[in-house]
This record gives sequence, C-alpha cells and structure tokens, in this order.
Amino acid sequence: MDHTIVIVPGIGNSGPDHWQSHWEAAHAGAIRMAPASWDAPGLRDWIAALDEAVAQADAPPVLICHSLGCLLFAHWRAASTRVVRGALLVAVPDPGGPRFPAAASAFAKLPGGDFGGVPVLAIASSDDEYDPSGRGLAWAGERGAMPLLLGPRGHLNAEAGLAEWPEGRALFTAFVAGLRG
Repeated sequence: MDHTIVIVPGIGNSGPDHWQSHWEAAHAGAIRMAPASWDAPGLRDWIAALDEAVAQADAPPVLICHSLGCLLFAHWRAASTRVVRGALLVAVPDPGGPRFPAAASAFAKLPGGDFGGVPVLAIASSDDEYDPSGRGLAWAGERGAMPLLLGPRGHLNAEAGLAEWPEGRALFTAFVAGLRG
C-alpha cells in the first residue's frame, strides 16, 4: 500500500485478534486514533482524537472505521475541515437498535447531510447483531457511501473469527485503487 491509513476502532478498541490490528501491523506508518477512553466514549474526545490522528498523517489518509468508529467518522466529518482520501466503514451500527451501547448515546444523534464528497465504502454483514434491520448500512448509503452487504459474518470483528480478514482486505484494496490522488 502506498497511502497513509488511520485506524478508527469502535468502543473497546480493536484487540490483537481484530482484523484492524492485523491490517495496522501490516501497514508501515499506520496511525491509530487514541481517545482518552475506549470503554466510556466521549463524543468530543473521540472527535478530537480522530482529528489529531488525521493531522499526524503526512498526506491525506484513508480512514478504516469499525462499528462506533463509523458513526464517529460522520460526526468528525461534520466538524472538521481536514482532508481525507476516503473512508472504509465496516459494520455500521444502528444507533436505534437493541444492542447499541448506552455508553455511546451521544454518538446516536447523527449529523445531517452527506460525507462532504469523501469517497466511502460501507461494508456490512447480513446478520450483524448491532444492525439487525440494516438501518446502519442504509444510513451510510443515504449519505453517499457505496453500500456492500456481505452474507452472514456476524459483527465483522474478532469474535466473528475473521483474523486478518482477507476478503475485507481485497475489498479495501480495490476501493483504494479507485481513489483519485
């Protein structure tokens, strides 16, 4: 890969067996955002942490977001003027869904508008317990993301047994190949 990536995990961070951690380890120069708390997410803190991570990049990066990190991208995009090349949103949760964490309630009030012209690929599983009705993926599509629904894969995280997730890596590589600049 010849581009900078910023890893944007969801609540709890992405542990060593999560595909985001595998991709980060395989990509020299990858930047992981670092909020004050992964388990008690504060919206302002997370926006600032993502903004700082993007600022650290030598060139406009591609963001790789998972779960709550996808909603963070929308909030950050509405608040920041920093430039990014694109964003991969994986397992966009439904903030109105039954499993959405109460600790992340501030993230549930999503900003209006689109993603500001940023190319976005949103990938979802057909049996994600955090988006059981497909509302998270639909929301991303309504804002300009290219939605891609995979078959049953769970929440597309470490518990789903994806490890390095070669399928996702191939989709990401194809997405980045289509980006300008």
